[in-house]
Amino acid sequence: MLVVKVGGRVLNLNMQAVIRDLIELHRKDEKVVLIHGGGDIVTRYSIRLGIKPRFVISPSGVRSRYTTREELELYIMVMAGKINKEIVSQLIALGVKAIGISGIDGPTLIAERKKRIIIVDERGRKRVIEGGYTGRIIEVNNELINTLLSQGYFVVVAPIAVDSEGVALNVDADQAAFYIAKSLNAERLLILTDVEGLLINGVPVKRLNISEIENLLPKVGTGMNRKLIYAAKLAGTKVREIIISSGLQERPIIKALKGEGTIIVNKV
Repeated sequence: MLVVKVGGRVLNLNMQAVIRDLIELHRKDEKVVLIHGGGDIVTRYSIRLGIKPRFVISPSGVRSRYTTREELELYIMVMAGKINKEIVSQLIALGVKAIGISGIDGPTLIAERKKRIIIVDERGRKRVIEGGYTGRIIEVNNELINTLLSQGYFVVVAPIAVDSEGVALNVDADQAAFYIAKSLNAERLLILTDVEGLLINGVPVKRLNISEIENLLPKVGTGMNRKLIYAAKLAGTKVREIIISSGLQERPIIKALKGEGTIIVNKV
């Protein structure tokens, strides 16, 4: 099984190429689950509606969206509505049985609300603020995804979770992809982003062992930092490869599966 996560810039600029590759794999009976991001699309609609987006930096250097109740409503509409259903409609138009869900459905993604979070402000000082409506995934129930896959559906997942009280929460799409890959015992997890892979001092890293990640974290930027932190948590699982590759090229998935980008090998 292959789990693919596609980021916002890829959605905007090269989704048709991604769709073509996904369909090719699906028709070869490869089981594929797609998790999509799209935070920049949410931001665009937030600005149009007069809702100013806010982003925060954690002490570990991870940048994330701070979600108010007002923005959560918009986040759900854009993620589970516009983006998710546009992807599904493209798959259906090309003859594939497809269905789009969010992590709320089932429920599939169970999270806990971050009641308070520690951030680093513009002066480099640590502060504690209210957590808003951002969640941390604590459990994946893969029953719904497995049922849909067994019926021949292509499954597209929007990164929205629900807590024990039924409150919807914004969760990071990278986090959702890593947790879903672990729960499904996927052999490979492919992260399609807007760079060619992991770069250290501008030099691409083609291959590394998962045990090497900790030493590399101080050398990478916030976006890649988050991906590596999640990748390290897959040590010892059945996900044997995490591939980080560009989704902005022709045949992005096929090329990544043939070795382009960075391959993180899960051997401990």
